[in-house]
Amino acid sequence: MYNCKSKDATEFIDDQEILDTLEYAQKNKNNRELIGSILKRARDCKGLSHREAAVLLDCDLVDLNEQMYALAQEIKQDFYGNRIVMFAPLYLSNYCVNGCVYCPYHAKNKNISRKKLSQDDIVREVVALQDLGHKRLALEAGEDPVNNPIEYILESIETVYRIKHKNGAIRRVNVNIAATTVENYSKLRDAGIGTYILFQETYNKANYESLHPTGPKHNYAYHTEAMDRAMEGGIDDVGIGVLFGLNMYRYDFVGLLMHAEHLEAAMGVGPHTISVPRICPAEDIDPKSFSNAISDDIFAKIVAVIRISVPYTGMIISTRESQKSRERVLHLGVSQISGGSSTSVGGYVEPEAEDDNSAQFERSDTRTLDEIVSWLLDMGYIPSFCTACYRAGRTGDRFMSLVKSGQIANCCQPNALMTLSEYLTDYASPTTRSKGEALIASEISRVPNEKTREIAKQNLIEISKGKRDFRF
Repeated sequence: MYNCKSKDATEFIDDQEILDTLEYAQKNKNNRELIGSILKRARDCKGLSHREAAVLLDCDLVDLNEQMYALAQEIKQDFYGNRIVMFAPLYLSNYCVNGCVYCPYHAKNKNISRKKLSQDDIVREVVALQDLGHKRLALEAGEDPVNNPIEYILESIETVYRIKHKNGAIRRVNVNIAATTVENYSKLRDAGIGTYILFQETYNKANYESLHPTGPKHNYAYHTEAMDRAMEGGIDDVGIGVLFGLNMYRYDFVGLLMHAEHLEAAMGVGPHTISVPRICPAEDIDPKSFSNAISDDIFAKIVAVIRISVPYTGMIISTRESQKSRERVLHLGVSQISGGSSTSVGGYVEPEAEDDNSAQFERSDTRTLDEIVSWLLDMGYIPSFCTACYRAGRTGDRFMSLVKSGQIANCCQPNALMTLSEYLTDYASPTTRSKGEALIASEISRVPNEKTREIAKQNLIEISKGKRDFRF
């Protein structure tokens, strides 16, 4: 039986509830009265149920779909404004004992170069990332209890936070590693991580088990219940996602929203972020092997409906997506993007030769961070390197209360502008710096609180004189 408060994965992600939801959505995809009422209710920015969201996703009515996209844009603007948070992944190791059929790290792959960064290697990678201008990283590692034990991850986090090069510093380390124990999650919390991220890949249990035929990741329940354990271990912010293209997208879309509902109901706080990756080429992996690939149009609609349904969550899109695809979904709901990324182990210091591949996937967007910042500025976005909420203790329910009330703008807007100013001063090309300074001059007047606005203006002057790390 479906029970969103249950701690049992097969109850809060109930297969029959998903099937019933999909049937309901199909029956009502042209129900103008129902869809209109759902959109009207969604304007209160309190979110939608997974069943209501499924109806919107299946909607065939052109005019109501247009209203849907417009509403997603309004909600995105209300909650996150024109700020886009920047980050980069840092791959520590591609050793892995799992047999995931969609990932080149799978244990049987003999074509990939197996690599693991030493702590000295990590120092070099972090310096390279700091010299690009990054302040926020997502650590990635395959699951291997021998090569990548929790002690290695913890030591690596300590190393990342320790490195201060010129004006550079990594101020927030998010972690994307395999499901683990409450005890280990507590250790990650004590190490000062930001968000713990773990993708479900697919919520269909039978399909999940066939896609993960060997290794500890084969255990559907242990994986699906990981976020509960993470929050029990004291981690306030968690990030969920599926890999679209592995399973029927409607099923996973509903499962994703049910997971968000479960975290809100059972743990008191929904997901800090939701990621929406799509299957893409990689060593020993051909996306054509998976018959459930989704089009750009469906992808855009998924982003829009997630934004309407879970308005408070941050939405992440990586360099898996092309510039064109990213540009299309930024205004529909995405609030975080990676830039200047390497998906190889050690790839920031020494880009790999073609015959020495350790990458998890091929990047569709290969632009530098400066090029992406410049592109965002051209579209009127504020590239933000802010990490203030995490460092000020505004996490979990404290962060969510500020977001849901709209008060977060009094922190996020000035923090985004100040961190952008740091980037422009220390790392940007002359052209990007000129664009950014013009945007800051225009946007500073939009900081809602007058006192905050005046302090931010003074801090911007201090940044130009060489001072760093101001935050509200």
